[in-house]
Amino acid sequence: MVKLSIVIPVYNVEDYVAKCLDSLLEPGLSRLGAGEEPGYEIIAVNDGSTDSSGRIAAGYAQHWPELIKLINIENSGQGQARNVGMEAAAGEYLYFIDSDDYLIPGAVEELLGALEQDFDICIFDSIAVNTLGDELEYRPGCRCASPLSLAAHPELLLENPDVWNKIFRRSLFMDKGIRFTPRVWFEDLRTVPKLYAFTDKTVYIPKALHRYVQRPDSVTNTSKVRRNLEIIPAVDELRDFYSSLGMYEKLKDELEYLAFHSQFLTSSVRAILAERNSPVQRELAEDFLRKYPDYRSNPYVRNMSMQHKLLSFLLLHRMYLSVHILMKLNNKLKNKRI
Repeated sequence: MVKLSIVIPVYNVEDYVAKCLDSLLEPGLSRLGAGEEPGYEIIAVNDGSTDSSGRIAAGYAQHWPELIKLINIENSGQGQARNVGMEAAAGEYLYFIDSDDYLIPGAVEELLGALEQDFDICIFDSIAVNTLGDELEYRPGCRCASPLSLAAHPELLLENPDVWNKIFRRSLFMDKGIRFTPRVWFEDLRTVPKLYAFTDKTVYIPKALHRYVQRPDSVTNTSKVRRNLEIIPAVDELRDFYSSLGMYEKLKDELEYLAFHSQFLTSSVRAILAERNSPVQRELAEDFLRKYPDYRSNPYVRNMSMQHKLLSFLLLHRMYLSVHILMKLNNKLKNKRI
């Protein structure tokens, strides 16, 4: 019986996809005898790759046909590739991993063991690494205490929305008609925070089972700097979603701070690092300030770290060169500690 379906969108990652797939092939689970079932499946969705990624994935599927299913689609973006994998999944639970990331040895077995608990969402930790595997940053999956629900901890909305450190009950998506938005940035932010509205059964495993690979061109790509503006419809969509459920007033502080942190701070910094004189950061700030003019009274803003307070001050006063220098220095110091 398949309990867990692991979905991997594959697009032009010929240098990484084999390591990702290898990390999912647990020796004790993928080499079973006749009639035995591993309890999980791997669904690789080749999203119209133009390099050798699709051929590499096809080779794995041919070698482990009982475990790996390959689906080829025309290029539609990561969100749609996940939707295709979700629709084809046989497991009760879903795990989405990016094809340039990987899991630590024993992680799949540990995740399958976690399925013995009764949950709708399971969160675990991750470590950001460079392409050599050097550790850059420990990323806790959750900082809230049990019970993990919006009723008990509305700040659950402010946890990292990425899918690669979470397992989801498939029915959360299927029964509520929730899907990833195709061809957009920030598809995780548009999707994962919505799921917390439909469950009070979330658990946390305080262990870094996942490795998030930071590729050299992943942040400072000047050709894509304007795509940072896609954070605006992403946070607007979440606000409208919770408004439609009649939950906005209860979650107003969290949703406002989510917009502040994701749009005013993070996306602005990403844009400045890519292209200091781009108008993108001004557009991000002006949109945020127009929608949330009283953000300074937000309790999360008042209690944020000194680093974030400094960044907020610099961005508000359009001191973009200072932001650029500060963040470049911060990144250098972070890498030097490795």
